[in-house]
Amino acid sequence: MHRSVAYALLAAILFGASTPFAKMLVGAMSPLLLAGVLYLGSGVGLTLIRAARDRGWTPSGLSWREWPWFIGAILFGGALGPVALLFGLTHTSGAAASLLLNLEAVLTAVIAWVVFRENADRRIVLGMLAIVAGGAVLAWPSSAEDGSAGTWMGSLAVIAACLCWAIDNNLTRKVSTADALFVAGIKGLTAGSVNCALALSLGASLPAASTLAATLAVGFLGYGISLVMFVLALRGLGTARTGAYFSIAPFVGATVALLMLDESSTPSLWFAAALMAWGVWLHLTEHHEHEHEHEPLEHSHPHIHDAHHQHEHDDAWDGKAPHTHRHVHAPVIHTHAHFPDIHHRHPH
Repeated sequence: MHRSVAYALLAAILFGASTPFAKMLVGAMSPLLLAGVLYLGSGVGLTLIRAARDRGWTPSGLSWREWPWFIGAILFGGALGPVALLFGLTHTSGAAASLLLNLEAVLTAVIAWVVFRENADRRIVLGMLAIVAGGAVLAWPSSAEDGSAGTWMGSLAVIAACLCWAIDNNLTRKVSTADALFVAGIKGLTAGSVNCALALSLGASLPAASTLAATLAVGFLGYGISLVMFVLALRGLGTARTGAYFSIAPFVGATVALLMLDESSTPSLWFAAALMAWGVWLHLTEHHEHEHEHEPLEHSHPHIHDAHHQHEHDDAWDGKAPHTHRHVHAPVIHTHAHFPDIHHRHPH
């Protein structure tokens, strides 16, 4: 559980820290082209790492039942979401959009709870609300200073982008047992290609080579490695909890901007930090235990032989080192502390 929490927090830190760097690059190219190059940095970098690791291109490991979920995640998260956000930003203020983007965590959790029946007790709900409230507090001062008013169309477009990414998060959970490098890399390549093609068709021009290289590097870390960590966190925490931890990204971004751009801190920054820290603490101290039933399950993911993995191997193996292969879980009923990970998606 703690390793999965570390993955989720690292994903938030990398994505949040990339925001001030991305802001520094905004003037160098159009927003749509910038989004495309950031995603391409993610997709190309992760694909090269996977090819080097596997010494060439290897199968994805996705079963035919998982491909529809993955294609849906690419469609909503890689294509529709960024386009909706871009449209929204052209019709509303940046500060208002930042405030509205906090809805992503809420919508992610609501879909996970209502549609996919993921478990959440009052402690988890309260923790998520505290983290989202911290993000709202963080965005509120700039919203108050900005007197511009966006149209209702712009606000609806930003909300639509949040809904697209919330759907993406829940669909990605369905394929979180697959190779995280493959999942994140293909999503980055798709989103990058779509956004870059759209930007160039609308007349955008490429920046200088040094700026292009810097943007690709920011995308690789802030969008690529971050997404790999997010997928790994989904395996152990489920969608709602991973989304809640990831919601600390705005605070990380504000803190990095404070250090890098020599901006002055405000009371709202520290109030937001306190709310988010409280929310994370509520999640870290959660204890969920009851008798539950595991139905027969077949999938593939890195694992060791523990209470949930007692299968036989055809070849000699010491049973200690993590390994990956397709395996079958026999039905079992037992009691232990658990989270809505890839082995505990039972109803409550």
